[in-house]
Formats: sequence, C-alpha cells, structure tokens
Amino acid sequence: MTSRIPRDSRLRLVRPRPLAAAPRAVNQRRPRRRAPRPPEGTPAPSELAGMARSGLAGAVRVARWADSALGPGRAGATADGKATLSEATAERAARELGLTVAQVRADWDTARLAGLVEVHGDSARPGWRLRAWDRDDSAVLRGWVALFDAWSLAHPEPADHEPSAVAEVVSAMPQVLSFLQLSAGPVPVDQLLDLLRQRVTELRTERCEVPYGPQPVPTTPDGPTGQAGPVDASAGPTGAAPTADGTAVPTVPAQRPGTAPAATAGATPSAGASAGPLDGTALAPAAGAEAVASAAADPAEAVGEAELAPLLDWALRALASVGALTYGDGQATLTPLGSWAVWVKLEQICVAAQSPAGNIEQSAEDMLRGCAQLRPNAARAEYRAWLAARPVGSAVTELLEAARGDDALLRGLAFEALRVVGAPAEPDVRAVVDEPALRPYALLWLAEHDGVDPEDAHEVLTREEATWLWVDTAAAVADHGEAPMLVRHLESALQPTVPALLDEVRAVGHPRTVQVLVALAAAHPDPALAKAVRRAAFQVHTGG
Repeated sequence: MTSRIPRDSRLRLVRPRPLAAAPRAVNQRRPRRRAPRPPEGTPAPSELAGMARSGLAGAVRVARWADSALGPGRAGATADGKATLSEATAERAARELGLTVAQVRADWDTARLAGLVEVHGDSARPGWRLRAWDRDDSAVLRGWVALFDAWSLAHPEPADHEPSAVAEVVSAMPQVLSFLQLSAGPVPVDQLLDLLRQRVTELRTERCEVPYGPQPVPTTPDGPTGQAGPVDASAGPTGAAPTADGTAVPTVPAQRPGTAPAATAGATPSAGASAGPLDGTALAPAAGAEAVASAAADPAEAVGEAELAPLLDWALRALASVGALTYGDGQATLTPLGSWAVWVKLEQICVAAQSPAGNIEQSAEDMLRGCAQLRPNAARAEYRAWLAARPVGSAVTELLEAARGDDALLRGLAFEALRVVGAPAEPDVRAVVDEPALRPYALLWLAEHDGVDPEDAHEVLTREEATWLWVDTAAAVADHGEAPMLVRHLESALQPTVPALLDEVRAVGHPRTVQVLVALAAAHPDPALAKAVRRAAFQVHTGG
C-alpha cells in the first residue's frame, strides 16, 4: 500500500565546492599541548626518585617495620587515635631498629605525611606507595611531593606566635619558593624576609585590615577649589607620612576585598626615600612622632621584621627538614627535588591559566560552579590546578566551607575535589562527620579512602543517611538539572515503593524536602503518583 501524499522524487545536483571550503570534521581534536620540559640542569625522574628514596629511607624503614610487626591481628600502632605511636610501640620499634624513640616518632610522622602509612582511626596500615616503593619512581616522587606539601606539619611551629601570623606565613611561602626557584641559586635570607613582608602586607591589605595604634589624620577638601584644610603636625599630606629625615613616604591605602593591593613586590618604599604627594604639589617637611607615623604609613613596616624573622626561620627549617632546600650561612637554596617540585606546581598553574575554564584564581565556591558543566576528567584537572595554587590546609577548609552552603550541587562537587586532595584531607573530613549536612558525603569519602570499592561504598550509610543523601541529590537535580533527570533519580531510591520512600523522606527532615517533592510532582508523568507526591509535600509543609 502506497502513500497518497505526492512526493517530489526529482534529483537535484549539488554545486561542487573546493576541498578547502568543506567543513572540518566535528570530532576533530585540537592538537595536544606539548609537555613542558623542566629547566636546564634538572635531574632525570629516575635520579630525582633516587634522591627521594635516600631522603625518606628512615621513614620507609619504620613503615616496613610497622607493616611486619603491627600487621592484621596484632595491636594497633595508634591506640590514641591521633596518628601517633603509642609509648610501648615506639619503645619496641626503637629497640628492634636500633634507634631512639625520638627518631622513631619523627620517621613515623614523615611516613604518615608521605603516604607510606595510612592511619584510619585507631589503626594503621601500609599505604600503596610503600608497596610500590622499590619499583615505581612515580610513586616515590608522589610520596615526596605529599611530604613537601605538608612541610608546615613536618616541623613544630613556634609556640610564642599567634596562629593567624603562622597561617599568613604559610600562605605567603609559595611566592617565596617561586622566587627561590626562579633565582636558581642561593638567595640571602634578608632578601627573602623582605619578600615575605611584602606578601604578608598584600594579604592583610586584601583583607582590608587597619593597623593598630595612632593613625595620621587624613585631609579633607574644605572648598570648591579642592584646597586642603589643616592637617596634623605629625603627618604629611594626604597619603603620606614623615620619615626620620623629614621627607614623606606615601602610604598604602586599604583596599576593598577583591581589588589589587597597592603595594607591589618590587616597589616597597624604604626609609628616607623622598616622594611627592599624589597630586604633584610641593611638599613641606613635617616633624614629630616619626616611629608611630612610619608604622602607620607603611603596612610593610606595620608587619615588622621582628614579627616575621622567626617565622621565616621556622619555615625555612621546616622546608629543609623535608629536603626541599638547604639553609645556612644566612642564605637558602632549593635542592634539585625542591626546584623540580616548585617548577611542577608553577607549570600546573600556567596550564590552568591558559585553559578554557581558568578557575584557578576563583574562590572554592566559584571554582566549583565553574566546574559544574565540565566532564569528570576536565573537572578533576581543574581541581588539581586549583589545589596546586594554594596551601592544602586552607584549600580543604575552603572546600568544606563551600560544602556547608545551601547549594547541594556544590556539596557533592566539593567532596569530589576533596577526593583529588586525598590523604591530607582525611583529618578535616573526619572532623565534619558529625555535621548532618555533610555526614553522608564524609562517610562515603572515608569509605573510599579506606579502600572500599566506590560501587559498594553506600553500604556504610544507614538507611536514614542514605535517604537524606537521596533528598540532597534530588535538590541538586531540581536546581540544576532537567525534569526527566529528576524522574530517573526516583528510580535510584533504596525504598521498594513510592509510599515507603515518601514516608522515610518525611522522617529524615531534610530542609529541602518540600521543594524536592513539589518539583518531583511537577516532573512526573504519572498523574496518580504526582498527586501522592504533592500530598506528601503538603503534609511536610503543614507539619502533618
């Protein structure tokens, strides 16, 4: 039987086009970026791995002893649950290895930071890097880089300094390390101290911190011509303060968050350097309160060498203890391993800056939003680049803070980024297990970190926790996905029937329950099921 609709079956000739005008294949791939070559003089990876093996020999020795002496069925090495050896275990290891107890404890901490030993609660087990230590150079280098990233934990921090000051120095040290790597040789500590002071000043300026103590009185225009009114006798014109010789040094105004700092790395004014006011008018010398005015005028002076010098000494000693640099005779020099590690991180930052996503300078929340539309591999690459540009501790804290927000999608993506962090994030993830909004995600992260197959990790959740996670995921789908995706999500519930699911969803008390049920009712094609879901949403809303 043929159709009664008339058809036009005439053939039409297509005008030929030159080959150059033909469209390119849709799936044609862009040429890959050539792998960057390390700086001249950098040892080969096998040599670098040999250096890392030599530097971590003590940690490997203690880790292997723990593997043989504290294996399954024997007493745990960390009975206190704090990733430290018990007194009896440390003394036993010292006797059997011919070391002091202090050496055993130091090597144990190094092994833990390098991933040679993985501590889970009150038990410890050998890490995968220890198994591959003798045959896999990449595992060795990854282990050393993990120790390098944790340098601030490898050496006790000064007890007589504020934690905020220590945190500022830790945040500023990547710039110091970059300067050392670019210098490719010994650098005087005084020069590093000046650079550190500038960087800490920038960090405080970006936070819009105002120095304590008396401040110069700013001038204000008192007429239509813009002439300045009287000023304090101890201060110069607006934006300037007197130095010891009576000349003025321009102040660095406080910046709003997100704006560029006024002081740059190479333009810190020194005492006695004369400068005119910003409007170019003549400057009259002023006198009095030189010390107070100078400290208020220049935030770099407000930071103070006396405050930063011992912290820089601590940071350089900590980096030297992990083998990243040599420190002595008033100068510091990166070791080949340290220079290579800093170069790798700089390359990661450069690659991220050139990538289409380019989220490296964003906050954790904005970075996660930018990665929401990326494929998993591309998103993980962005996570790695973002993490490489900041200290691990602050990055983990920022990711967990983003996970505490109201956006369920960012909560899931934050824990995906924490999977890229790996072992260094474990203490912080364990610390949030008791937070209801983060508990299911943290338990799954810890299960996978402990070696549980991701397909089976959900078994560590109780039924209530799994239901809470189902609602949270549905909230992410409702906010950022499409209606068919929300309907398909209904099939992933643990409950065998929709009425059972609705009963348990009402019981878990998720704050987005009503919105999720309303969205599900609007998206589902079955009128009877949609009506039941709307009724459940109304009951939750009214407290019935």
